[in-house]
Amino acid sequence: MSAIDKNLSKSQEKEVILMAEKAVSDMKKVRKNVGQVIFGQETVVDNTLTTILAGGHALLVGLPGLAKTKLVETLGTVLGLDDSRIQFTPDLMPSDILGSEILHQDDKGTRSFQFIKGPVFAQLLMADEINRASPRTQAALLQSMQEYHVTIAGQRYDLPSPFHVLATQNPLEQEGTYPLPEAQLDRFLMQVDVHYPDMEAERKIMFETTGTSEAKAKKIIDGKRLKELQELVRKLPVGQSVVDAILELVHSARPGSTSSDMEGFISWGPGPRASQALMLTVRARALLDGRLAPSVDDVIALAEPVLQHRMQLSFAARAENMTVRDVIDSLKKRIG
Repeated sequence: MSAIDKNLSKSQEKEVILMAEKAVSDMKKVRKNVGQVIFGQETVVDNTLTTILAGGHALLVGLPGLAKTKLVETLGTVLGLDDSRIQFTPDLMPSDILGSEILHQDDKGTRSFQFIKGPVFAQLLMADEINRASPRTQAALLQSMQEYHVTIAGQRYDLPSPFHVLATQNPLEQEGTYPLPEAQLDRFLMQVDVHYPDMEAERKIMFETTGTSEAKAKKIIDGKRLKELQELVRKLPVGQSVVDAILELVHSARPGSTSSDMEGFISWGPGPRASQALMLTVRARALLDGRLAPSVDDVIALAEPVLQHRMQLSFAARAENMTVRDVIDSLKKRIG
């Protein structure tokens, strides 16, 4: 047991175990229901659910047509969340996301400004092709993703709870796009890469989606239950070996690390948010997998989605044709 669990009494520990067993049952139903609609993307589904269970936001990176939008819609239904979608385009304005004030006149002729909420006021927000909008518009999400409220004309408006952003991005088509700044990338708990399905999964997709009927997702839990699960994730015990593995991994991914043979290939690396992200996501992954405590294997499995968008390689690495994944794979071997 780690230091975080010493504050729990025996009765509290027993209560956490009972709550975890019920949570595992709920998440099995969620995964099964999502799997009836989304085929061949089990890792993507699990990583996205892990992000949501950990209370964070995810950046889904993949080519068009790989069911990224369908996944977000399905999760909104299965998790019982109020969902909303914003199609990011170059002409999108911050007010199109946050909302704006309009001049309202009542029956007595009295005029006043009235705030009309934008689509950001949802529990699950899909930011489709987020890198197509200008930096000014992208920045409109910064405050909401970190502080869970927005400020309009000096007035604070709290966002619904829970609140999650699932943003999509095309990794190849870069013309007319604006790369996300590092400050905003760091606000995404994980970057989830969406790859092509294998042949058998694609065969199933063809038959299941081109017939006269198509499987529909159904509500399994709701926002209140999801918040309970997120609170439970923070109570799960974390062993000292897992804590050490997280610290070793994150510190070795930074330039100037004397313990890493990759030092010369890293221009800048992950900050403390990466350690926090791993601490939360390894617990969430364990719970999703039916376990009551994470292992070092969870740290290894989540190293790439948690670290890859928080690192930049040096010119020396690019000259050697190395990728961020190559560097992370090398760093994982140190704790594996």
